[in-house]
Amino acid sequence: MDNYPLLNLFWTMLEFFLWILWFFLLFKIITDIFRSQDMGGWGKAGWTIFVILLPFLGVFVYLIARGSSMGERDLEQAKRADAAFKAYIKDAAGPSGGGAAGSHVDELAKLADLKNSGAITEAEFQKAKEKLLV
Repeated sequence: MDNYPLLNLFWTMLEFFLWILWFFLLFKIITDIFRSQDMGGWGKAGWTIFVILLPFLGVFVYLIARGSSMGERDLEQAKRADAAFKAYIKDAAGPSGGGAAGSHVDELAKLADLKNSGAITEAEFQKAKEKLLV
């Protein structure tokens, strides 16, 4: 390490960073090619071959030709993922509490209301509660 100057170390780190950045960009573009709904199978195959066989030229041409729509596709995917997540949360934590546990809670509340109103006796309440919880 004595004959490797500090400037060469920084230069090597920069090259390594740019190499990682290049692969990130390449994978991002390949992912965008296959995610695109407005491009047919032959178009996807053509862009993929172009990006793999001539990586520098293919990536730069893809960014120029379809770069603006990449952001739109990312935004659409993020909105779909957010909507799916919100639908899952709404389903899981809905008014009934979601799932089997929520239905048990609702049933127990209904049984308690029936017992309090005098529609069922304490023994009937205990029997129904035991049946529900088992």
